[in-house]
Amino acid sequence: MKKKFSVEQIVGVLKQAEVGVPVAELIRKTGITEQTYYRWRAKYAGLEVDQVQQIKQLRDENTKLKQLVAELTPRIQSGLRDFDVRACNDCRRCRV
Repeated sequence: MKKKFSVEQIVGVLKQAEVGVPVAELIRKTGITEQTYYRWRAKYAGLEVDQVQQIKQLRDENTKLKQLVAELTPRIQSGLRDFDVRACNDCRRCRV
């Protein structure tokens, strides 16, 4: 059974380990695997809850911006092609 842990819960588990609670006891109490614990530790070690939330917010914003760029790139490129053609028709060098 897969459980969804909040950022606060993950940071709390990692803080308990930092204080000295044995990892085996923590993973048994929380019902996670040792692999999950070490993955969390690699990702969230040393961070506070607000820092992790801020990172998540920035990643979400970055994803939205990447989507926006992907949606607008074809429009921009087609607009540039139209612009180049018009500029070229007006240029005396190109008519020669």
